[in-house]
Order: sequence, then C-alpha cells, then structure tokens
Amino acid sequence: MNISQHPIYTFKSLGRVYKENEDLHRTCFMRDRDRIIHSTAFRKLKYKTQVFVYHEGDYYRTRLSHSIEVSQVARSISRIFRANEDLSEAISLAHDLGHTPFGHAGEEALNSKMTRYGGFNHNYQALKILTFLEKRYIDFDGLNLTWETLEGILKHNGPILNRKNLPSFILKVVNNFNGKLKQNAVFEAQIAAISDDIAYNNNDIDDGMHANLFSIDELEQIKLVKKSLKKIKIKKLDKSNIRIRHELVRLLIKTMIDDLVINTTSNLNKFKPKSSYDVQNIPNNLVCFSDEMKNNERELRDFLKESMYNHATVKTMTYKAKKIVSELFDLFVNEYQLLPKEWRNFNNTKELNVNVSDYISGLTDKNAITIHNKFFNLYNF
Repeated sequence: MNISQHPIYTFKSLGRVYKENEDLHRTCFMRDRDRIIHSTAFRKLKYKTQVFVYHEGDYYRTRLSHSIEVSQVARSISRIFRANEDLSEAISLAHDLGHTPFGHAGEEALNSKMTRYGGFNHNYQALKILTFLEKRYIDFDGLNLTWETLEGILKHNGPILNRKNLPSFILKVVNNFNGKLKQNAVFEAQIAAISDDIAYNNNDIDDGMHANLFSIDELEQIKLVKKSLKKIKIKKLDKSNIRIRHELVRLLIKTMIDDLVINTTSNLNKFKPKSSYDVQNIPNNLVCFSDEMKNNERELRDFLKESMYNHATVKTMTYKAKKIVSELFDLFVNEYQLLPKEWRNFNNTKELNVNVSDYISGLTDKNAITIHNKFFNLYNF
C-alpha cells in the first residue's frame, strides 16, 4: 500500500460569488473554515439535539460537539491521503448547520408543514444559511464561501442525481458558478461525509450506554463489537465499567478508519485520479468502506435504530419535539404579527410559510421550548 503515490489535493478554487482580495496568510479554504466557526448558526448548534434534548443531561452530544468530532475524524483521514485538510474541516463543521431544533424530529415536522412549498431539507437549509440567512458582512448576505465548500455541503448526503429537484435558491448559487455541478463530490467532501458516519455511529453507542438504553452484553450481539471486545483486556473490570465503554468506542472508530484507508487506497490505485476534481468523474465514491465493513456498519445502524432511536425514552421526546415545532409553525402562520419584526416581511402566503420555516429552523431546542411555553402554557403569564 503506497498512499504517497496519490496526492489528491483540492488546491484551486473556482472562487466566491462576490470577489474578495486574497488573504496574505490564509488559504481560501482556511478562511471558509474560520468563517463557519465564527457564524451565528455554528454557535447555535450548542443547543440543538443530536439524539438527546439539551435538558436531558450535559454529558450527551449536541450538534456542536458532534460537528467538532466529525471534523477531527475528517482532518485525520485527509492528512493520511494528503488531501486538503482545511476543505474537509470546513465541510465537516458546516454539514449540520441547517438542522432544526430537536434534530431529525423537528425536521420531519417542518417538512410536513412545508409540503406544499417544496418541503424542508436540513442539507439545503445549510446552504441557505451560508449564502443568504447569515447577516455578518456589509457587502453581501451569507458568508461568501468558496464553491468547493458549498458544493461539498450540498452533496454531504450523497450525489446530486437530478438538479431539477434542487430549490431555486440553490440553483441560483450554482448558476453563479456557471452551472458547474457534477454528480459526485470531490475527494475532501467524500471524506467529510463518511467521517460523519464514523463519528455518529460510534459516539451514539457512548451516549446510548450512558443513558442505559442498552448494555455491553446487548451490543456484543453485533459482529464488529464482539470482535472488538475480544481485543480489549477487560481483566477484572466489570463490563459495566465506563473505561470498557470508552475503550470500545475508540477501538471501533480506529477499526473503521483502518478499513477505510485500506479500501480507499485500493480504489485510488485502481482508478488513478490525478486531482480531486478527477474524482468527480468516477461513478462511485472512492472514499468508502470495504464490503465487509459496510455490512458490519449496517448491522450496527440497525441495532442503534431499534435499541436507541426507537427506544421509548427517545420516542417520547421525539413526539414532544414534533408537537412543539408543528404548533409553533401553525401559530406563526396564523398570527404572523407574533413573529420577530425581521421575519414579517412577505408578499404572499408562500413567502410567509418560508419565513416561518426559516425562523423556526434557526431556533435552538432551548428557544423553541421557551417560546412554546410562552404561548401554549396557559399558566405562564
């Protein structure tokens, strides 16, 4: 295995929508990463649900801590392949910016409410935040990120199979770059996407066990976990010992990354791309697990879905979250005067619904609960 033969590196950018002078000390992708970290939307991730709502405990991961963990995994993998670490980090840090309060539960509720107007997709919403909703610069809306960062975020959940299905605001961004939207993502974006899978699959194990939703013995039914536990020197420690849990999560992350590096290197040797952009012309992702690891990961995801995401404790909060988001949406559509002043500017019913959707999606769990109590708790005067 000779990784050094393949310096897959995105170093040239197609630029930004609004031209800016180059920085003397930072590359364009370093500036993208820095702008994302300093954005309002990034700070709000602190109080947005990963699996558990913020008030259920300080231990559990939020969208913010998850995004940081994803960026760490992506940075490590990028360095192994001599890819552009700054681009991988920027995409990783921004990939969840479009999430609603209460994570996927809030997204499902908003998507249902917005069905008549194209639905709601957190990935598309991230692009809207980065190109329009953030108001931090005098000369333009959004953060004016490079095309490569925006494209990587857009394709985070997979290739774009039909651009006709994209919202008009995204097509407008694409057209600003001469409509250059290939189906597959660049190498760094593929790294960011699979780093997301590695981070949440394994760290959800940690959170799930901390919440006592399942035990080590139950996890041991999974082939990959059983194999990993055999490598851990448990000695006289009880399986419930917290050190066993942390050791297991670390080992699972390492095992997945090792498999990824070996399989991706094999793909690089097979297809021999000369640049990161060449990667976009290859039908399938180069950055991927082996078939065996894909099966192992699928088994792990199935376990987490049944034992964690569909657990009564989590489902109870999911029900409450959907109810909060749905009731707030109906309230503000019917009584738009209750919206903050900056969201009351609209010309028709569609624009009103879009404004309400953008406003609610930008709330944190904490905001949403407080506002809901203000209007729906009849004893709160």
